[in-house]
Amino acid sequence: MRSYSPDLTPPWKKKQAPVPEVPAEVDLVVEEVSTGFCGAVIRCEKTAEGPTVTLEDRFGKHRVFPLAPRGFLLEGKVVTLVRPSASAPAGPARTASGSLAVPGARARVARAGRIYVEGRHDAELVERVWGDDLRIEGVVVEYLEGIDDLPAIVAEFAPGPDARLGVLVDHLVPGSKESRIAASVTHPDVLVVGHPYIDVWEAVKPASVGIAGWPVVPRGQDWKTGVCRALGWPENTGAAWQRILSGVRSYKDLDPSLLGSVEHLIDFVTAP
Repeated sequence: MRSYSPDLTPPWKKKQAPVPEVPAEVDLVVEEVSTGFCGAVIRCEKTAEGPTVTLEDRFGKHRVFPLAPRGFLLEGKVVTLVRPSASAPAGPARTASGSLAVPGARARVARAGRIYVEGRHDAELVERVWGDDLRIEGVVVEYLEGIDDLPAIVAEFAPGPDARLGVLVDHLVPGSKESRIAASVTHPDVLVVGHPYIDVWEAVKPASVGIAGWPVVPRGQDWKTGVCRALGWPENTGAAWQRILSGVRSYKDLDPSLLGSVEHLIDFVTAP
């Protein structure tokens, strides 16, 4: 005689076992169960449809998901993400560059070494992300109006072992004018690095600015004006830059090519 389980409740009606509730703290890495999207928590928000969490994957792509019960995997196990409590103990404070913050640290007396960048926007972006670190290290960032005269600028600076010079260059790609100028600087106490973009605007991730991507501007047009025109922004490059800069909260809003270059310069200038 065939035996039957006394529980005839359909599986979809059975009560599921409870799963842990985990606070969605910033930088917690989880996987969304229905899509398989894996990323680090960027922020939690309260919306009209309910609380949501924004994840960022390793390529910098952002996705927003509802904080649904049993909606995520943490280390392979199903969990329910919940909004972190305002009174939850905070982890170690970090600067915008991701470095551990040093509470109460005073700015160091400026070193003889310097970091030069091409323009004001470059300097403001470096300050936004690395300002705390640079003040602790005593590194001053100055901006140039282009690098056409870079060899003469380097000679005037008179670099040495105790006064190293780092230079951040836009559009540092093979065959460019910038690459030829950079190659002409061979002093052992000077490091010239850069990023591949025409302007430092492009080093900000489009998602952080609220756009799908940076437009392609035809040759012969002023690049910044062309960007404003293509995005439907007022053709005021100063206002456009402030809009872009306001979207930068930390290193996570920047392209890795810029991150690596700036970190390399700081290490070079501060090396013993």
